[in-house]
Amino acid sequence: MKILLSNDDGYRAEGLAALGRAMRPLGDVTIVAPERNRSGASNSLTLDVPVRAAAYDADSYYVTGTPTDCVHLAVSGLFSFEHDLVVSGVNDGANLGDDTLYSGTVAAAIEGRFLGLPAIAVSLCVEPGSPRNFASAAAVAARLVERLAREPLQGPVVLNVNVPDLPDGELRGIRVTRLGARHRSKPIVRARDPRGREVYWVGSAGEGQDAGPGTDFHAVASGYASVTPLQIDLTRHAALPEVDRWLARE
Repeated sequence: MKILLSNDDGYRAEGLAALGRAMRPLGDVTIVAPERNRSGASNSLTLDVPVRAAAYDADSYYVTGTPTDCVHLAVSGLFSFEHDLVVSGVNDGANLGDDTLYSGTVAAAIEGRFLGLPAIAVSLCVEPGSPRNFASAAAVAARLVERLAREPLQGPVVLNVNVPDLPDGELRGIRVTRLGARHRSKPIVRARDPRGREVYWVGSAGEGQDAGPGTDFHAVASGYASVTPLQIDLTRHAALPEVDRWLARE
């Protein structure tokens, strides 16, 4: 199995290194990751300037672009061989509920899905002062890859995986979940740069709002890794008749 690894925290990230160690026993691993932290990049592609790629280790490359750029290049011609699977992470922080719309980690996996490959996005739900058990999250990803190798899911699939920051032996298991939802994010933070000019920081994400049983929030809070299958179709199918009637009114 040829496994492509990427992330949004940059090629030097601790979580990516842990993921590489967990994946190498399972197949031929190639890493293509951004040259710097691109958290929150979502599914953006770099279209206005050329993108550069350079090797920094054996079978490991950094790219002057977004996580989506990294996977797109790797799958669409950077190499002479084809990959079988994309794994993105381990992200330094949760990607629960609404986070998936902003996440570069999830976006890298989705780009793999767009290009016809099964993909996994894995995130470690760290908290301030928590021990940062990246190896634990990487081990969960490795178990899922082993399962996909033995029993592939039908069609290209994206699995969004969130792992509580616990040692591997303390995880209670893995649960299949749906995405929850967060409260509205905190207000922007106003500050001033060294020249006294006003600048703004995006406020932190809100707490879980739809976070009851069955959600990714609830599973992680209960000590389980959550696995949420994602779909790409954003159409709200149930609303189609209502919108059709609305447009037909005179």
